[in-house]
Amino acid sequence: MSGRLRLGVNIDHVATIRNARGETYPDPVRAAEMALLAGADGITAHLREDRRHISDGDIDALAAILKKRGRPLNLEMAVTQEMEQIALAHRPHAACLVPERREEVTTEGGLDVAGGHNRIAPVVARLREAGIRVSCFIDPDPAQAAAAKAAGAHVVELHVGAYCEAVRHRSPDAPALLEKIRHAAREAAAQGLEVHAGHGIDYETVGAISGVPEFVELNIGHFLIGEAIFIGLTAAIQRMRALMDEARAGLAA
Repeated sequence: MSGRLRLGVNIDHVATIRNARGETYPDPVRAAEMALLAGADGITAHLREDRRHISDGDIDALAAILKKRGRPLNLEMAVTQEMEQIALAHRPHAACLVPERREEVTTEGGLDVAGGHNRIAPVVARLREAGIRVSCFIDPDPAQAAAAKAAGAHVVELHVGAYCEAVRHRSPDAPALLEKIRHAAREAAAQGLEVHAGHGIDYETVGAISGVPEFVELNIGHFLIGEAIFIGLTAAIQRMRALMDEARAGLAA
């Protein structure tokens, strides 16, 4: 299970910069095309209920260009009727169900699939019927992975932000948090789920995350867009891709 890792690049914060001035630039679609040329395997975008960054028009354009390129769009979405209708209209390759609070700065934790089964499972079923690959963004908790499996999800994406933040702050909790991620990934994979990771990954943490053999895909955005300010988007993605490949090569050895 420790083959080449896929890299999904989240282009939300290109839209954040655009929206800060209400301009038409920088264009998230242009960023998506550059990301693919730089080594991304797919594009992730979160259409929030408050439209604070990605807009409906962005999703229209991304869906069209990625379909033309034959590359996957991973639509991050809250479990709401509005977002379900948008997903069903566009039929992206994948839909990742995430928790969402209007007052949060960014996604603060995983979706409580266990506590929300009766609300989540019907949405998963309708998305699956439309041919959409469904993922649940969860904390690294085997119980939540089991709940995602029971709800019908194909994939779980583990929220690795607590570990990444611990590394950045040189917290002694980092090793235990990484072991928690490893355990959750093993348990999820044992249930037949495809396992992804996302949130907070940077150059310092990508090696350890890539070293979890059950991970098939990493979704990375905010750090790459920030690094692009200094070295350019292409170089930022190429370096991330190289670090992922290096970690996987070491795992295989």
